[in-house]
Amino acid sequence: MEQQTAQARWEHLTQRPLLALALLFAVAYAVPIVDDSVGHSLTAVCTVVEWVVWGAFAADYVARLALSDRRKEFVRRHWLDLLAVVVPILQPLRLLRLVATLLLVGRRARMADQIRLTTYVAGAVVGLLMFGSLAVLSVERDAPEGNIRTLGDALWWSFTTMTTVGYGDHAPTTGLGRMIAVGLMLSGIALLGVVTANIAAWFLARFEKDDVEERRQTEAIEALTEEVRALRAEVAELRGAPVEKVET
Repeated sequence: MEQQTAQARWEHLTQRPLLALALLFAVAYAVPIVDDSVGHSLTAVCTVVEWVVWGAFAADYVARLALSDRRKEFVRRHWLDLLAVVVPILQPLRLLRLVATLLLVGRRARMADQIRLTTYVAGAVVGLLMFGSLAVLSVERDAPEGNIRTLGDALWWSFTTMTTVGYGDHAPTTGLGRMIAVGLMLSGIALLGVVTANIAAWFLARFEKDDVEERRQTEAIEALTEEVRALRAEVAELRGAPVEKVET
């Protein structure tokens, strides 16, 4: 019980600092991509910041694992956290560092009761738009046949891709860029499904609540009618008069 309390206290204390580190990571990730003319020293600083933030999330995972009294169950329930921690280590998957960081932030945010689904979905949309724009710009800007050359082009492409509109005025030409496009399209469809499902669930819950209230009122009227019938029967009996039927 003490270990669970310690784990919950740790998660509460580290939630905001980790969110701030994630924002710092996003800035460090974006600067060399948005401005490709930055010097080598600034690029190195940004790389160091990325690894420091990754180290903080890795340490957070290890700390939560150590504070858990059921560590095997913790690993099974938080396998996405572990995957997000391991992915940035693999050099071929370096482009997925931002995705891993956003995933860790989302997983930690969902542990807090005060974070609502709407906030989480909005954060996921912003995060995916940012990742998609930066990622596709980094791989398409120098492509010989690429037509995504600026951050504005990348943002417009990410937005039209996530919403599955796909005007076609900007499109990736490299294999990696197309893989990013597939990920954004699937993510956009999934987020749209989450929003639609929750709106439908809200309406169903509202209708069910109205039905329950209507049944409650009907039962109350029926109970009141029975009481009136019984009362009139008693009054008629006292007066010696025949009992009149109560119309409902």
